[in-house]
Amino acid sequence: MPMTIKDFRRIALSFEGAEESSHMGAADFRVGGRIFCTLAHAKKGYGNLMLTPEQQAMCVAELPEVFIPVAGGGGRNGATHVVLANASEDVLEGALRTAYKLRIEKNEKTGDPNAGRTKTKRTGNVRSKKKH
Repeated sequence: MPMTIKDFRRIALSFEGAEESSHMGAADFRVGGRIFCTLAHAKKGYGNLMLTPEQQAMCVAELPEVFIPVAGGGGRNGATHVVLANASEDVLEGALRTAYKLRIEKNEKTGDPNAGRTKTKRTGNVRSKKKH
């Protein structure tokens, strides 16, 4: 049975500590304040995963009808579209769990899930801290 945006959201939010937010006007899903997946291309029927380039290559090689590298630099860094209409629930859940676990690992390496980021006073937007 093909997956939907609703399924993507339900599964992404099922992981411990996962929260929905937004980035550049699109829904995203975060753990420890950092994005692990988005619905930036929902109108095209895609969910997006933040993977490593190696993880992306494995997904694309195994299921090219389900996984497509995002165009440009993001894709070269592992950002990956999931064609929801072609994904089973097991495949989607496994892919989302991979992105979630990767984000948890990266958060743990920094020691602070929000390291290097601060909220601006006026807008509340998150921006990188400048090094002096």
